[in-house]
Formats: sequence, structure tokens, C-alpha cells
Amino acid sequence: MQTEKTDVLVIGAGPSGTVAASLVKKNGLNAVIVEKQKFPRFVIGESLLPRCMVHLEDAGLLDVVKAQGFQEKFGAKFLKGDKMCDFNFQEQFTSEAWKWTWQVPRAQFDKALADETERKGVSVYYETGVVDVQMNGTDSLTTVEDINGNKRRIEAKFIIDSSGYGRVLPNLFDLNKPSNFPARKTLFAHVKDVKRPDNIDGNRITIVAHHTDVWIWVIPFSNGTTSLGFVGNNWFFEKFSGSPEKQFREMVEEVPHINERFRDVELVFEPRTIEGWSISVKQFHGDGYALTGNSSEFLDPVFSSGVTFATESGAVAAKLACRQIKGEKVDWEKEFAQHMKQGVDTFRSYVTGWYDGTLQDIFFSPKVDLNIKGQICSVLAGYVWDLNNPFVKKHSRVIGNLAHLVKLEAGAL
Repeated sequence: MQTEKTDVLVIGAGPSGTVAASLVKKNGLNAVIVEKQKFPRFVIGESLLPRCMVHLEDAGLLDVVKAQGFQEKFGAKFLKGDKMCDFNFQEQFTSEAWKWTWQVPRAQFDKALADETERKGVSVYYETGVVDVQMNGTDSLTTVEDINGNKRRIEAKFIIDSSGYGRVLPNLFDLNKPSNFPARKTLFAHVKDVKRPDNIDGNRITIVAHHTDVWIWVIPFSNGTTSLGFVGNNWFFEKFSGSPEKQFREMVEEVPHINERFRDVELVFEPRTIEGWSISVKQFHGDGYALTGNSSEFLDPVFSSGVTFATESGAVAAKLACRQIKGEKVDWEKEFAQHMKQGVDTFRSYVTGWYDGTLQDIFFSPKVDLNIKGQICSVLAGYVWDLNNPFVKKHSRVIGNLAHLVKLEAGAL
């Protein structure tokens, strides 16, 4: 069996894997990517956060994304009944933060990143899956198999698992752990957005709170299509029957904010369902490997944190792996696991606050201090590692405390 040697083996060619591999190459080491699918391929997670821009730029991938002409994103609008809350990334608390990002069809976005990473000299093997991984200290011997059944071995000094929902190493090493979030579901499609407003509302992401635990995303793309998805607990979806398209159109009819713009629109593809996505892991790293992106932990699509965690974890893991391979002592628990848990736990508080209604009480209050709104805006922009921000540092308490004050001011208590 043919054996190839590399410094870092990256599993998965999504944003986490390509950022990681590009940074390994930037640091003077070699990387190989194995990807089970053929690109371009469809995947969800289409609205980026400004924090992603830091890692795209650092990895040398920003210019190729700019060249795609994706829809620029400068903030987010939240709607609930006749109430509206608008966050502008220009008004963030975090001073060094990027003020914009993109909304992207992921098939095109991911392929652009992968092609550019390959152009940098990283070998990318598509339609190639991992069969077995044998660890010898921090060194590894991985057996992979392509679509034709051909196997080869890859010797590496470190593995970065960016396999997303494939969760290669968590499955092989028994690292999966259930999430403490309830199982939720989404029904979504891309639609021809022929009634798109001409003003900023036609181009920016909009989140519609339909019930406390049911919401809708509207993510417009620059190509004239829009991603439209319904998210919630099973009770909501059980109200609808028939084909996926029939259910989808009935859901559109039920929501006034959505019906006016998307009633009877042409669908680009039949609505698709994803459910039970929240998952965790027993550990983020081990001797000779690190888990990044969705192969480690995924919370929920609300607030669009997925690609941010993917690029953050991919970037941090790549730099630490390079330092270790070059002989430096690395504290993976402190520098990687604790760092990522800080961000995950912060977003966890906001996701929980959204679904239990406390965060919605804050968003849709008529009186929210502008300084507080800027601090929350930085969280929504992905700057969940800025411990100077009270809404990051004290995330577990501050949402509930503020929601309580909002209700007091409104005379609800």
C-alpha cells in the first residue's frame, strides 16, 4: 500500500480545514487534506460573522472570497410581531473588530477556499474517506480510501479533524457526547427572490421570531436567490403534512413577515430537513490531534456561529500544531480547549437566552442602552473572546439580569 508523508493531515476541506491547511503552509510546513465529498457540494451555514474575516485574511484566503462577489453583510435585523431590533456591525463595542462580512452560498464559498488552498501547494484528495487511524504518540498512520476503493496510508505528525458532521475522529475514538440542548429541526430551501426590496432590507439577513422557540432565517445572496429556513421544536413541524414543498409553503403562509415577500416564489430545490444537529465531545484534543469546527461541538444555527467556530478553531489548531512540530511545548488544554470553550459557552448563553425568551425580551425592548447594545452587537459579530466586553466575560449572568431589568421597566413584574 502506498504511503505518503506530511506534517499535518487535515480531514475535511470546509472552511475550518482550508484555513488550517493554509496556515500550516504559511508556517513553512506541509499539509494534506482528505475530503470525503466532491466539491462543489451543498452545505448549510450561509451567513458569516465578522470574526471570520480575521482568519480568512491571516490564511491568505480573503482576496479569493472578495473576488466571488458575494453579498456583503453589515449587520442583522430581528423581527417579532410589530417590533424590530437592528444591529449594525459599525456600532460594536470591540474596537478592532471587522465591521462587515458576507452572506454566501456555501457550495461556491467552500470551493473557492479549497481551490485557493490547493493553489498554495496543499494536496486535496476529494472523494476520499478515512478508514482507520493509528496513533503512536503524536505521530499517526491514517488509512484512507478513495471512491474507487483504492487505499493509501498517510503518515503525519499531527491530525486536524475538520470533518464537520462526518465527525471522523470522534466516531473512531469514541469522543461523541450528547448536547444538553433539546433536539430541534429545520425545513429550508433556496428561493428565487423576485420580490426582494430595493433598500437595505433586501440584502441583509433577517431573523423573524415566530414563537418563542420557532424562528425563520432570511439570507439573501448576490445572485438573486435567498436562503429561507424555519427552525424550531418538533411541535411546530407536526402541524404540517404533505410533501416538503407543501409544508414549506404552508409555513410561509403562516408568517406575515415572510408571506408578503415569499408567497408562491419559485424554489431552487425542494425543501430539505435537518434535525438533531446539536452535539458535543468529551475532549477537544488528544496526543497528536485536535478537533475543529462541527467535528467538535455545534450549538444551533441561530446567530450563525458555525463558520466562526470553524475558522477560529482551525486557525488556532494549525498554529499550535506548527509550534509543536517545530519543537515547542504547547499547552493544548489552555491554549486550544479552554479558548474554544470560552467562545462556545458564551454563544451557548445567547442561544439559550433566545429560546427561553430572555434575550428576545432584551432585543425587542423599546429602551435598550446604546452601550449595552454595542456590547451585544460584538457578541453577534463573533467576538466572543473579547473579555473586556461584560457581555462576554459575564455572559452566564448578564442576559438574565438585563432581561429582569427590562421587564421591571416595562412594568411586567
